[in-house]
Amino acid sequence: MKKPVIAMGVAFLLLVLAVLIYSSMNLTGKRVEVCVSFRGATACRIASGTTEEFALRTATTNACAQVSSGVTDSLACEHSSPVKVTWLK
Repeated sequence: MKKPVIAMGVAFLLLVLAVLIYSSMNLTGKRVEVCVSFRGATACRIASGTTEEFALRTATTNACAQVSSGVTDSLACEHSSPVKVTWLK
């Protein structure tokens, strides 16, 4: 009686693992390098995303995290225009 339950549990775990692997393989559709300058400091970061907008936003947020401190500075930096945007293959 326990063997079918265990087999179904293992099959379910394998299915979940397959879905996770498949979905994570499609996350690198777009890659971008963004450079930001904020209060005299400059930082560049590379990010990937399923869309250009998501990749650009992620790279900007990561670069701003290097040159700003606190929530107010982070938001101000993220709302400023990047100094350089380079789309990668």
